[in-house]
Amino acid sequence: MAPTRQAEAQTAAKPLKVVVLGDSLSAGYGLPANAAFPAKLQKALQAKGIATDMINAGVSGDTASGGLARLDWSVPPDTDAVIVELGANDALRGTDPKVPQQALDEIVKRLKARNIAVLLTGMLAPPNYGPDYAKQFNAIYPDLAKKYDVPLYPFFLDGVAAVAGLNQPDGIHPTAAGIDLVVANILPTVEAFLRSVAGQKG
Repeated sequence: MAPTRQAEAQTAAKPLKVVVLGDSLSAGYGLPANAAFPAKLQKALQAKGIATDMINAGVSGDTASGGLARLDWSVPPDTDAVIVELGANDALRGTDPKVPQQALDEIVKRLKARNIAVLLTGMLAPPNYGPDYAKQFNAIYPDLAKKYDVPLYPFFLDGVAAVAGLNQPDGIHPTAAGIDLVVANILPTVEAFLRSVAGQKG
């Protein structure tokens, strides 16, 4: 049996345990649980033949440092992969980019030390802090992806940020339709990531 067939058979037999470590954007702020990003992503992956046990470890209001503080108990020992979606709250508060960078660096480093695969999702700084801040903040994600050789989805809210009909009245959190678009956009990246994870397990 070819390794890919083996990996696919294994994926079908035992779901990959995937944790989405994030903030309100992945927690599903203002939405029913089944409309949150992890639930919708799990369904979309299932349609592609990838079985996952998807854990929503999103906490509204969490910064990158907050995600680091709860990393060990948010990511169970038998986790196969983690999708990291953190940093939006740091950007909204205008936090010094070095702070989320150090926290995200430590998160990726610790997960890799535990032999857990990591997919980093990027965030872009809002324009109100000026170009210098945006340049520093926006570089965090590609720099870390390169440093640790992990896949990167450049902007979690691609196609959804600042689009009136796809966000709740606060203008920050996606509606259910917004989450659908986030999932559709990120799906090819996640699918490739998890097929690679399954292949390494096989």
